[in-house]
Amino acid sequence: MRLILFDIDGTLIDTGGAGSRSLKLALKELFSIENAFQGISMAGKTDTEIIREGLIKHGISMDGNINAVVEAYLKNLRKEILNDRKHVKPGVYKLLKELGILKNVAIGLLTGNLEKGARIKLEPFGLNEYFPSGAFGSDHDDRNKLLPIAVKRLENLYQRKIEIDNCIVIGDTPRDVQCAKIYRAKCIGVATGSYSIEQLIEAGADYAVKDLTDYPALIHFLSFRACPGKK
Repeated sequence: MRLILFDIDGTLIDTGGAGSRSLKLALKELFSIENAFQGISMAGKTDTEIIREGLIKHGISMDGNINAVVEAYLKNLRKEILNDRKHVKPGVYKLLKELGILKNVAIGLLTGNLEKGARIKLEPFGLNEYFPSGAFGSDHDDRNKLLPIAVKRLENLYQRKIEIDNCIVIGDTPRDVQCAKIYRAKCIGVATGSYSIEQLIEAGADYAVKDLTDYPALIHFLSFRACPGKK
């Protein structure tokens, strides 16, 4: 069985800034700090990693506060995701439907989002139904630990053995690339976030595209028949 694992932010959807706003609002409500995450890069990190960096930056103890921030973040995210700027990235729906008819292919998530946060973000777009399981920032705050977790969960779900070299991670940041390549899994870079095709290839992506609309080439690669490179 082949396992295709998708990142969320910048790859499947654009939340219209709902995630970052919700984190900022959480620290403002709890600690009266404005723009608490200014200067902290969020791209490709897990939510818990970002929260830890924010607390450290402002000299706030971790004890009990991470859970408090998480709860405030999720509360705000449920409201912020309703903004009018959110949208699905090009090609997502059609690609997921195409993958859904392939034999011996499983689809899952590999994301830095907390699982509850991931589901909140995907719900307005009707995307949760495509992803029965995966690995999340709530499983480990180090993104590089998530691939084996996703594999184990999907193996248990489908009662099938999944080899790491039969996994492909699809994401929009070098961190998505890294979390696949350290296990010698494959990675498709998608330049729908902050990084270009060239930057994703330089980071080690086996294949890179400007977006997910090139279905024949993507399906060809996902069937392990294409040559690595950029599109």
